[in-house]
Formats: sequence, C-alpha cells, structure tokens
Amino acid sequence: MEGELQNALGRNLRTFREAEELSQEAFAERLGFHRTYMAGIERGERNLTLRSVEKIADKLKIEPLLLLEGPIPRG
Repeated sequence: MEGELQNALGRNLRTFREAEELSQEAFAERLGFHRTYMAGIERGERNLTLRSVEKIADKLKIEPLLLLEGPIPRG
C-alpha cells in the first residue's frame, strides 16, 4: 500500500500526457516542471504535496481527486 497514491498519480499524469500526445518535456513545461522532475512523478518516485496536486489539476482543468484515483479512462 505504501506509495500507492504516488503511483496512481504518476500513471494518471502519464495517461493525460499520452492522450495529449505530448512528450514528457512538453508536458512538464505546460505544468511548470522540469522534465526530469516530471519523469520522477510519472514513475511514482516523487512525493508531491497536496498543494502541488491541486496546482497540477488546476492546470489540467480537472478535479484534484481524479489524479489520485484508479486508472483514468483514456479519451
């Protein structure tokens, strides 16, 4: 169970990025992060604050809880 939310967040962000057909670099720039930091988030290696999750969700124009839930449907 440890790290489950970090992994879910990373998977969901990767799903959003791939749906937009963006590279990690372009997606990171859109969200205001460096590419290597974004890669760490996608791999579930970064432990973000709730404030960071809220900021990311705001930039993606979605509810923050969607980033932490089980797989997001592609679309």
